Amino acid sequence: MAFDVLDEHEQGELVQKWLRENALSILIGVGLGLVLIFGWQQWRSHRNAHRLDAATQYQVFSDDLAKKDADGAKVIAAKLQSDYADTPYAVLAAMRLASDAAARGDNAVANKALQDAYEHAGIGALKTLAGLNLARSQIAQKKAQDALTLLDKLPEDGYAALRDELRGDALTALGRSADARKAYTDALTHLDANAANRAFVQMKLDNLPGAEKKSS
Repeated sequence: MAFDVLDEHEQGELVQKWLRENALSILIGVGLGLVLIFGWQQWRSHRNAHRLDAATQYQVFSDDLAKKDADGAKVIAAKLQSDYADTPYAVLAAMRLASDAAARGDNAVANKALQDAYEHAGIGALKTLAGLNLARSQIAQKKAQDALTLLDKLPEDGYAALRDELRGDALTALGRSADARKAYTDALTHLDANAANRAFVQMKLDNLPGAEKKSS
């Protein structure tokens, strides 16, 4: 089969013709590419600055807690919730605020902070941790059924031992000793032999009605 082979001059002519016909499309494509690159860089710069601001606010919050300035800490925690809810610092601040409030006996503030932490945490380990803290608070406020419902819908992201222990606490409060026994036993299976809280979980199990005493 015969075929023609274009010489260098003819190839050059074809390339120039193609460039002339597609010049506008090429320019638009290059322009869009530059805009996207610039936009991406600007977005990354904004995100980095946003996270840095959140970290700075969290440090101020921590300083207020260290100075026992509960009111100042509450103001910064609220700012983190309103302006930086998309960062982990808002959730961490809410959980620390709750811990501080609980230590002072202010259960209303503690529960509100934990509820905020749970609602603003993204899906994953941080949401699970916030939910576990909220469940513990609910059990302490004699809302064991609410705690049990919450525990059953938490993301399965770590903290298996604590999840089962709290489930046992909620079931115990509800008078469901058999179910609580299983929950505490499950918690023990997730704890190493030398885990700091293993003896405490074992004590809860041993203190259930009808439980056979065991050494930890």
